[in-house]
Amino acid sequence: MKGSVHLFKILGINIDIHITFLLLPLIFGFNYGLKGIFIIFFIFFCVTVHELMHSIQAKRFGIRVDQIILLPIGGIASMRKMPEKPKEEFIVAISGPLFNIIFALIFFYPLYRIIGPDNFFHPSLDNWPQTFAYAFWINPILALFNLLPAFPMDGGRILRAFLAQRIDYQKATRIAVQLGHFFAILFVFLGIRYNHLLLIIIAFFVYFAASQEGAQVDLRMVLRRFLVRDILNPNFITLSPEFTVNEILGLIFHTHQEDFPVTEEGKLVGFLPRGEIISVLHQRGKDVLTKEIMWRDFPVVSPDNSLYDVYTKLENSGLKAIPVVKEGKLLGLITIEDILRIYGLITIR
Repeated sequence: MKGSVHLFKILGINIDIHITFLLLPLIFGFNYGLKGIFIIFFIFFCVTVHELMHSIQAKRFGIRVDQIILLPIGGIASMRKMPEKPKEEFIVAISGPLFNIIFALIFFYPLYRIIGPDNFFHPSLDNWPQTFAYAFWINPILALFNLLPAFPMDGGRILRAFLAQRIDYQKATRIAVQLGHFFAILFVFLGIRYNHLLLIIIAFFVYFAASQEGAQVDLRMVLRRFLVRDILNPNFITLSPEFTVNEILGLIFHTHQEDFPVTEEGKLVGFLPRGEIISVLHQRGKDVLTKEIMWRDFPVVSPDNSLYDVYTKLENSGLKAIPVVKEGKLLGLITIEDILRIYGLITIR
């Protein structure tokens, strides 16, 4: 995510923090001194472990997790996809809140005995005993908030996992999305009623994230109905490894194609996306040969892949086009525009 700073890596997952998160220690430190800074770092710890629990379970089911990003309103585990099997989605979703609940249960009695009931049930940042109580109540609140049965909270995924065993997956998603919209509107009302700006900001995040989840599921369901062969255009341009960047620019000016397979004696040997061409042009000039700059490691698809498989590969790779290959033979290109055009045509019917 733009504007994020890398902190460290754990279990192969990058832990990044958005620069806006750095405002919190400054604000809380200015207003509450060391107690405020302690609370922010404790929140950082709780949210990070919460997202790590999700990520660990996701990796168990073969889902790649690239990073965890910490924002002022919470954390996001950047997974390539969510499990579609209800049981797996339930396990991934429940693991985060479960950590918060277990953490609270472990420290409930010891902290209650140490700081006493008056401090324990009156958390604040006025003194250290009440600050520790404040820190304690963060975990139950995080768990309860995340267990709300609405997207994008974990409770929304738990609800969908439960409903998807009884009704259509798409219908289950729509119910969780609608509940997400309901809670977002409720948060706005409560934020205005109690003059709580952060709650209003969270409401907008919840509303749009819920809408995005619904749109992603609709997209997935539509694209799975079509195979690559259904829209494959066999008219495409290939490059020779001996082409110069200058010659490639000439092709770009006379065609709508922006990404090029590289072939030698009819065999696919490389791929050259437009971004790489422009980058090389600025850095090394027009006389560089294709074979010097072409990608040798790149994704391909077959005519039997669903369009959703292609869409996922394009999203994960950051490419706008992907070669279609069968038994080593290059058959054509599929672009993100091709896929979205099909989706648009289907959804307006």
